[in-house]
Amino acid sequence: MSETTRPADSSAAAPAPALEIRGLRKEYRRGVPVLRDISITFANRGITAVIGPSGTGKSTLIRCINRLVEPTAGKILFHGLDLARLHGKALREARRRIGMVFQEYNLVERLTVMENVLSGRLGYVAPLKAWLRRYPQRDIEAAFELLDAVGLTEYANQRADALSGGQRQRVGIARAVMQQPELLLADEPTSSLDPKTSVEIMELMVALAESRHIPVILNIHNVPLARRFATHIIGMSDGSIVYDGSPEGLSDDHLKQIYGGENWLE
Repeated sequence: MSETTRPADSSAAAPAPALEIRGLRKEYRRGVPVLRDISITFANRGITAVIGPSGTGKSTLIRCINRLVEPTAGKILFHGLDLARLHGKALREARRRIGMVFQEYNLVERLTVMENVLSGRLGYVAPLKAWLRRYPQRDIEAAFELLDAVGLTEYANQRADALSGGQRQRVGIARAVMQQPELLLADEPTSSLDPKTSVEIMELMVALAESRHIPVILNIHNVPLARRFATHIIGMSDGSIVYDGSPEGLSDDHLKQIYGGENWLE
């Protein structure tokens, strides 16, 4: 698959962003910030890759967005809603609009591939029907379409624990897209995979994001993958943003600032 084609400049008014973060701060221990008053705007299309060393707050940033981690301060503006201030039903409804792909897949191992994908509709199906696996026919058809898109149609009735790591991540992506999200988050989606499979997973995420018009925010350790597939790169160091720009503009000097020193550079 070729590298992502980036949109041409246009004189038309800029579209509304997918997400705006203003002054986001997170402290797990009082007075010890993991995120230091971060402000970022995410475009409503393309792939944004968040890079940086371990422990710099990349996963915390992703998980604050969908409130798997509670922010200490700041705003997370999603289509006019401040996610940081939502609770109860309002938060559940907002989360339905945000898909999540996990590093360790988070599949229900004893369920089939099809059942795992259909679980992406749990927020839209009555609890009793979901428990009885009685999903609407349109959801079943959509799940088969997604399984075809991720190359797993023939595995629909296999248990998730019979799959390889790359196949499990494909199921995780299909489940997230099954939500019909307006934003897709991915927490280190390639870190457990070999280099070839990592490229395939990134190609798949780009293809689904483009075909379904879903903006994607992911954190990733692999800088070459970020440069190859992202349309926007955020570089973090010690809980702060030190780079916010295009893949083409990411220089070795920026990488030294992000990761510290230069011994790791080839």
